[in-house]
Amino acid sequence: MIWLRRILALVRKELQILLADPQSRKLVVIPVLLQVILFPLAATLEVKNNTLAVLSEDGGAASVELTQRFARALAFTEVIHLSGAGQIERILDNQKAIAVVRFGPDFSRKAAAGLSAPMQLILDGRRSNSSQIAASYIQDITTQYFNEQSLAAGRPPASEIVIRHRYNPNLEYQWFILPSLVAIILTVSALILTALSVAREREHGTLDQLLVSPLTPEMIIVGKVSAVLVVGMFQATVIILAAIFVYGVPLSGSLLLIYASAIIYFLALAGVGFFISAICATQQQAFLGAFAFIMPSILLSGYTSPVENMPQWLQTATWINPVRHFIVIVKSIFLKDVSVGFVLHNAIPLVIIATGTLTVAVIIFRRRSG
Repeated sequence: MIWLRRILALVRKELQILLADPQSRKLVVIPVLLQVILFPLAATLEVKNNTLAVLSEDGGAASVELTQRFARALAFTEVIHLSGAGQIERILDNQKAIAVVRFGPDFSRKAAAGLSAPMQLILDGRRSNSSQIAASYIQDITTQYFNEQSLAAGRPPASEIVIRHRYNPNLEYQWFILPSLVAIILTVSALILTALSVAREREHGTLDQLLVSPLTPEMIIVGKVSAVLVVGMFQATVIILAAIFVYGVPLSGSLLLIYASAIIYFLALAGVGFFISAICATQQQAFLGAFAFIMPSILLSGYTSPVENMPQWLQTATWINPVRHFIVIVKSIFLKDVSVGFVLHNAIPLVIIATGTLTVAVIIFRRRSG
């Protein structure tokens, strides 16, 4: 097994170079820690700590009770009481409130009589997603209040929909973010480290030494991929442990399946990274090339918005995006406890992408290295 010893020697050399350089050590550790700390806290669609403005032209019991309930909601930490309709425009223009609730003059009288008691809700359209979520909170609070009043008056309550969320009962956004973060961090680290690998050798003048060694181009690629794979698995482990033990995300499925699919995913990314590295002359070019791939791949992965919401032609185009497939796998294993067959079905595109990109990378590396 001479070829295996040669590859292991190259892996050891790559790890020594990577860990001996202080800048490289920081690249391996610091981004992972920062993203694990910041992403679950900052990248959230939950609506909290917002300000709600209320204009009550009524002053009756119903409007007072609803205003108090709005103030107790976790979504609103402050309620501004307006004195006139002329303040609404100024409040929203200056973004002092995410929404304005306006009670009409006879709101409480109609509510007490069991009549339709409409109220106006004005939202800040510049924060469309957050304002829509805030509107749903206000609607839920209002519906619950009127149902209680109907029961107290002996009237049948209005029709009510009971909602239950499978896999994420309390809609904890961290349960959505952290499994996906395994894919995002592996994407960034794998592409940057592999893209810089050959370009660094070429820039430092050590590539010729590798080419005259007993290593074939295929062995060089395998050795470099294996070294970066070790780093990637370490980073994935940090994220998984933080998700489970720090943020309390349940791991419903098999940890072994996550690691197995992560290795396939990493090989797909490594092929893209080495393709970039093979055609770039400097590390700066390789770094820019990696980021040119990272941003579109994350945007088209379903991480920020569902793939199903995209045009049909774009959905088809995302099939060649490895990030899309791995996010589906890792989220399903974490939250659904999916079967091995489901993972294999979604891993097939990753195998095809890995085979194609690595083959092309080896061909280009052979041609450019003579």
